Amino acid sequence: MAKPAPQFVCNSCGAVYRKWQGQCDGCGEWNTLAEEAALSVAGPAAKSLGATRGRSIQLAPLAGEDRPPPRAASRIGELDRVLGGGLVPGSAVLVGGDPGIGKSTLLLQATAAFATAGARTVYVSGEEAMAQVRMRAMRLGLSDADVQLAAETNLRDILTTLDELRPDLVVIDSIQTMWADNVESAPGSVAQVRATAHELTSFAKRRGSAVIMVGHVTKEGQIAGPRVVEHMVDTVLYFEGERGHQFRILRAVKNRFGPADEIGVFEMTGAGLAEVTNPSALFLGDRDEGASGSAVFAGLEGTRPVLVEFQALVAPSTLGTPRRAVVGWDSSRLAMILAVLEARAGVSFAGQDVYLNVAGGLRVSEPAADMAAAAALVSAMTGEALPPRSVLFGEISLSGAIRPVAQPELRLKEAEKLGFNTAYVPKQMKPVEESGIKLRRIADLPDLVTTVFDPKQ
Repeated sequence: MAKPAPQFVCNSCGAVYRKWQGQCDGCGEWNTLAEEAALSVAGPAAKSLGATRGRSIQLAPLAGEDRPPPRAASRIGELDRVLGGGLVPGSAVLVGGDPGIGKSTLLLQATAAFATAGARTVYVSGEEAMAQVRMRAMRLGLSDADVQLAAETNLRDILTTLDELRPDLVVIDSIQTMWADNVESAPGSVAQVRATAHELTSFAKRRGSAVIMVGHVTKEGQIAGPRVVEHMVDTVLYFEGERGHQFRILRAVKNRFGPADEIGVFEMTGAGLAEVTNPSALFLGDRDEGASGSAVFAGLEGTRPVLVEFQALVAPSTLGTPRRAVVGWDSSRLAMILAVLEARAGVSFAGQDVYLNVAGGLRVSEPAADMAAAAALVSAMTGEALPPRSVLFGEISLSGAIRPVAQPELRLKEAEKLGFNTAYVPKQMKPVEESGIKLRRIADLPDLVTTVFDPKQ
């Protein structure tokens, strides 16, 4: 039997190499390659799959009468919303986020909420001692919740205990600290993370228990370890937020049982994470309507309309290459908007430092925010404030045209609910139901500059 050739796997991105090298070509990280034994292809494993017959599997028609999966509500409305209505039994959920952002606090509160609703819950911590978890529970006022607690990293012992107890919900904090003794690799390595995630997901499907796994993130904001882990699980959630803000965003980037890109908004308080049922009012709380460089964007996060403020500042630069700083938006998108403003509308930002910020710590990735960002930039450049109680949404093409976006009715309804009376919308937008908001249809960027900032219009 031939000896299996060794292979080297990057602990950061999972790329595989035949020999060791200092830098990973996939992610650019240094000293992240670790040796793993490759699978042998000699002997029976080298035979064709057609050489031996397997058992026949049962096939079923596509049209069936299966009911939607049952869900268990946690009574934390924002969490249930992101999960698609509640936690599905037998599902595997992966939660990622920056260190100290509040993942353990959120999951401890969720575990206690499920326990209060009558579910058998187990919280396994591989990073903290039981005394530390109890101190957090005491601070959050959750000490009386019927939650079974363990501080363990050995995966075999954890699965044996769970098979005997058969809980409804299991929280693993975190997947990078778990250790499978049948894998010859250090905890946190690609092989260990892949193996432990597979075993825990298999346990969830086999026993019908919902398993929530916490995952660390890299400096790029991606969950550490191989991307295959995200493909194994049913739901991937990211817990986001700026350290300087008290707001936290729970975002679904994958969900087999509900809509993706749904968000839940929380506020970090001394007593834990509190739900924010009306994030639009929160993000616009202390807005100065008379200030230049401010524009309100009527956005959409999943199925939830959210109004956020775009803030821009333009100042003369003493540098040969002016600064372009962005917080909460795509920097390449800003560069495109600046180029289109100069080429199509004659608004030049040469020799000017440009700063753009999305207030409240929310990160916006929707192309519909183009028109709000452009309006904020022009307002900061001219020093003229936008009309009060007005919102904007629309995508800007390279030709300078304003393109329509999805679901304008939801955006307008949210704006009307918060007291806005004017909306600048794409000219080609489909007709909407009558509302109390006056619609100003904009065809292109020159039309935007003329309509919004010309007092005669």
